[in-house]
Amino acid sequence: MKMSVLKSLAAMALSAGVASGVAVTANAADLRIGVSGAFNSVDPMFQNIAPNYNVSRQMFDALIQVGDKFELKPGLAQSWKLVSDTVWEFKLRSGVKFHDGKRLMPEDIAFSIERAPNVPNSPSSFAGFVRSIERVVEIDPLTIHIETKQPHPTLPRDLAFVSIQSKSAVEGKTTDDFNKGTAAIGTGPFKFVEFEHGRHLILARNDDYWGETPAWETVTMLPITNNAARLAALLTGDVDVIDGIPPIDLPRLQKNPEIAVVSGPQTRVFYLQIDFRDQAPMVFDNDGNMLDQNPLQDLRVRQAISKAINRQLLVDRIMEGQAVPAGQIMPDGFYGSNPKLDRAETYDPEGAKKLLVEAGYPDGFRMTLHTSHDRYPTAESMVQAIAQMLTRVGVKTDVELAPHSIFRKRGKNGELSVQFGGWGSTSETSMMVSVLHTADKAKGFGSANRGFYSNPEFDEALESALRTMDPDGRLARTHQATEIVVNDLGIIPLYWATASWGMRKDLSFIPNPLSQTAAININPR
Repeated sequence: MKMSVLKSLAAMALSAGVASGVAVTANAADLRIGVSGAFNSVDPMFQNIAPNYNVSRQMFDALIQVGDKFELKPGLAQSWKLVSDTVWEFKLRSGVKFHDGKRLMPEDIAFSIERAPNVPNSPSSFAGFVRSIERVVEIDPLTIHIETKQPHPTLPRDLAFVSIQSKSAVEGKTTDDFNKGTAAIGTGPFKFVEFEHGRHLILARNDDYWGETPAWETVTMLPITNNAARLAALLTGDVDVIDGIPPIDLPRLQKNPEIAVVSGPQTRVFYLQIDFRDQAPMVFDNDGNMLDQNPLQDLRVRQAISKAINRQLLVDRIMEGQAVPAGQIMPDGFYGSNPKLDRAETYDPEGAKKLLVEAGYPDGFRMTLHTSHDRYPTAESMVQAIAQMLTRVGVKTDVELAPHSIFRKRGKNGELSVQFGGWGSTSETSMMVSVLHTADKAKGFGSANRGFYSNPEFDEALESALRTMDPDGRLARTHQATEIVVNDLGIIPLYWATASWGMRKDLSFIPNPLSQTAAININPR
């Protein structure tokens, strides 16, 4: 179904006040999913963003899977163990086949790991997941050793986000070949049929899948980034499942007898990414002139910005209670959360004004806050509210919205200074590795460090945690790194959100902390 058709139907549904009738799909073996995040490729290693990861996981597997409780489960590897501090052994499943009929071999694992950080034109690579891997050694057709340059205690969890591809199908191919289908050959539960950028991805069941047989013969994933259109598509029966339900719409969906709503906690923290360069392109004096010195480099200014934001109000009014104010990276209850840190900065606008005076900005300054309008359901309302709060204390803040692809590109190119976004942590250190460590492409650090943050004390604490094999010692060092970067406000944490899915009442789905909408986990009741 074309995106334009869906939007037209959505508009008619809203104007007619549709709220209760949900049509049943014409073919019970077909599943249609309306997703809030626009995916830009089916190449599983083109860009490390959630919308792309969501679609690649339909077609590709990893050595290890992440369960709905954030636990690790066997994937293409049936088991794994530590042989020494720098050698991990993985036992592969027997008889696993790629979609083209070729058997999974150790060389496919080695090829995929080598490709992860080396995809041309990748806006944000998967280098952080494989940063320490030295080589993959075949012991026998079903046993491999992965040797690392230094101890890498989180390697099993990191490998859960490295999609395994067929060397024979992918070697020498480009991301465009994936999008055309010629290279989109995995071992996953569904096979590539058709991809039209901005319109749909059509998949067919893999009847030779090594795992549980999928319930659906075909799956169509439709990017519907407009909240009203996505909601109306569900209510009119044009799709069977949607993700990214805006919090304001949850109550009426929960009252609809034809709709099932499923919600669950996430590891995703929403935050402001701050520009740490000497000159910030989107920070000005009150007359709109570029400043010689970037005020955001001053910790007191960052503290003022943090104190000026009423997180509880954002949670109550915009998130409708479907979030928790955040004061660090990992949510309470997840491994890596530091119990010593306050849950969130106390709202203190007068304190913010005093800090600005101390920093030499008694009259404040101007800046622009950027985000995308088609990635998160509440992003536009959120940045408008934050801008008003900052303006009240003297940081006169304008807002600019853009499509997510343009927003990400401008951020990568260093054109932005304050960015609102979210990061779904895949481990207790993944955000620190990718977003906060000093950028070092060769070592796999800072692939998403668009604030150009660099703190040697933090880098050393994080690297120490990353090479500490003892669980207690690693957790202590992770807490230390977290405390350093939170106190330095390398980012400004805002809140952790709850994710919600809506679907026909005759479907079931188990939520997961990574906000994935995997068709293999959607089943008829």
